[in-house]
Amino acid sequence: GKMCCLFINDLDLDAGAGRMGGTTQYTVNNQMVNATLMNIADNPTNVQLPGMYNKEENPRVPIICTGNDFSTLYAPLIRDGRMEKFYWSPTREDRIGVCKGIFKHDNIADEAIVKIVDTFRGQSIDFFGALRARVYDDEVRKWIRGIGVEGIGKKLVNSKEGPPTFEQPKMTTEKLLEYGQMLVQEQENVKRVQLAEQHLNDVALGDANADAMKQGNFYG
Repeated sequence: GKMCCLFINDLDLDAGAGRMGGTTQYTVNNQMVNATLMNIADNPTNVQLPGMYNKEENPRVPIICTGNDFSTLYAPLIRDGRMEKFYWSPTREDRIGVCKGIFKHDNIADEAIVKIVDTFRGQSIDFFGALRARVYDDEVRKWIRGIGVEGIGKKLVNSKEGPPTFEQPKMTTEKLLEYGQMLVQEQENVKRVQLAEQHLNDVALGDANADAMKQGNFYG
């Protein structure tokens, strides 16, 4: 056979092995994913398909997983000995290098990329991908406004003119910085909403305690 490895992206999210909180249902799929990974970790040379009992050993295949929050994973799965964990925090040079790759087809000067990275130094790598996508999203919105919402179906489904084409949008440092500030503002709005919801939950919990304490019981 050929050398290979198994790569699982976002194990804590898309792969279905993570726990998102009390509102997320723990399904049979979650259990199967965790059980399979646990079995492979404990017996890496004896991986069996359902209904098969082959005594012949298999070559070990390395499994590489990525994720943002491994604390949501099944605790025994990430125990030392089953999983080797590495934490990567990109440096300024790493961020600049990644952003050069993100904007490599958009004719953005290296000096402009450095300025953008330094302006939004606290942001994740995904932020800069979203920044580029925002420019292209605006071009799509302009196209929709030009033909009208009611005309989208005719342009996309069985159109004699073929699928719509878009010219590559012109990106400038000023436009990217402006869009970046808009994304930061959206992040702040989300934080405020989350804080407001937490405050309301705390107030509700306080009211519940106030009523319950009269009866000698309260919620902790």
